Amino acid sequence: MLKLVPLGGLGEIGLNSMVVEHGSDLVMIDCGLLFPSVDMPGINAIVPDFSYLKTHKHKLSAVVLTHAHEDHLGALPTLLEQYRVPVYGTRFTLALAAHKLDEAGITADLREIGPGADHALTDAVSVEPFAVAHSTPDAVGLIFRTPDGPLVHTGDFKLDNDPIDGRRTDLNRLRDLQKENVLCLLSDSTNIESHEETRGEREVSEAFERILPTATGKVVVALFASNLIRVQVLIDQFAKLGRRVALQGRSMNRNIELGAKSGVLRVPDGLLCSMDEARALPPEKVAILTTGAQAEPRSGLFQMLSSEGGQLKLAPGDTVIVSARPILGNERPVAAMLDALYLRGAKVIHAKLEPSIHASGHASRPQQQRMIEAVRPRHFLPVHGEARHLFQHAQLARETGVDSDRVLLGYDGDVVCFNDGRGSVTGSVAAGRLLLDRWGSGSVAPDAIEERLTLADGIVFAVVAVEGGSGRILGGPELTGSGLARDELALLTLVQDEIRQALERTSPQLRMDVAFTRDTLRSAVRKSFKQRTGKRPVVVPHVLKL
Repeated sequence: MLKLVPLGGLGEIGLNSMVVEHGSDLVMIDCGLLFPSVDMPGINAIVPDFSYLKTHKHKLSAVVLTHAHEDHLGALPTLLEQYRVPVYGTRFTLALAAHKLDEAGITADLREIGPGADHALTDAVSVEPFAVAHSTPDAVGLIFRTPDGPLVHTGDFKLDNDPIDGRRTDLNRLRDLQKENVLCLLSDSTNIESHEETRGEREVSEAFERILPTATGKVVVALFASNLIRVQVLIDQFAKLGRRVALQGRSMNRNIELGAKSGVLRVPDGLLCSMDEARALPPEKVAILTTGAQAEPRSGLFQMLSSEGGQLKLAPGDTVIVSARPILGNERPVAAMLDALYLRGAKVIHAKLEPSIHASGHASRPQQQRMIEAVRPRHFLPVHGEARHLFQHAQLARETGVDSDRVLLGYDGDVVCFNDGRGSVTGSVAAGRLLLDRWGSGSVAPDAIEERLTLADGIVFAVVAVEGGSGRILGGPELTGSGLARDELALLTLVQDEIRQALERTSPQLRMDVAFTRDTLRSAVRKSFKQRTGKRPVVVPHVLKL
């Protein structure tokens, strides 16, 4: 019996990790992370909880990667610390995976694969990659052959009829699979809410050809460091314009170096320069490729805006192009960053003003429909998306001709079983998340995040002195605060009498109980603040028993 068990990626954008299980053999498609939201202070990344692999004592035989984005390979160090298994991927994908694993001090068995060949993963399961167009080089979808029939996993993809790098999504190969009667299609749902054709990268190139020759001052382009197809366009155009190119941001430097080594990026000799060299050149001879299109606080563009970080600052008259759209939920930080750029006096070009300076790497609704029509699967399972994306993609599959009872809708932890050629969701397994600490090596419990968020309301230190023999209040309570607004600091002196009255209403015998008096202090302070400010600060009580 064949099973599909998503450990991430079905219910959120990111965290993509799908288990393909047949008997005692188990293969994982991708091993991705999720970047933390602003309400997760101190968290560096979120990775899937892989305990299912341990508790069910399955034999994990391989990990197969579709492409080099962090939400598809970023959790490899966490997985490979526990399970030393081969990792399969294309050349550039493995180059980034190797770098990430090397940083974590993990040695892995990395095996290069590519379109056009079938690779045995276990005695029962093999995989054939097929080319897909995406926003990073060397991306593939996957055809798994199993005793129950073939599965097709699109990975992240879009349809581009005139790709700059010549890499089209291979619909012809998928149409050929119709004669094999594909058991199930697992297809990328990310961009289902877009009803327009996803823009091709050629149109983005043409927009840069129009904009860059008249750009003033230094030209700064902020984009995803993984989009080396667009980076290649920019490198070629800056070379023609006689601008030296400096790189800002750790991931930008790393990806361009790895892209050149793996052959997916061509950089003319003498084009790149250091930040120090760029600072010595006339502004009209300088271009900077930087991270920070999503207003990440530690990114290259943030450093250029900062008065403290970065070797090269933005100046009035410089041109800044933000070649990306804000990720869902990231609109406010990006808007604040654009404001800061305008205030610095830069000429700012972003996707709302010039839509053609960015193209999504994900298929829109009409392209997703053409994928379903090309494969004509017996079953359909939408992947890579939040609940509404999966739901809408499932509905599209029904409209495109997949039998309603063979359109499967699952979420993280659901077990999709295929028995005698029929698929269904038969149950669920544990599929949680591990929150990785930014400064440590371990994971952080959800309770700790709640405590960190509570600290945002400030801290009040409350001290009272109690006579040990009688329970009489000798002094206090004295209240001091940290992280409080001015009016909240002023409130401390006003509520001290209330806190003392609350203590005096308890019996002297109870006041001699240090634990009881601490609890009384804590609850009285929080109640007073809640009534007056709506906040519940952290209260640190201290009882001196004299």
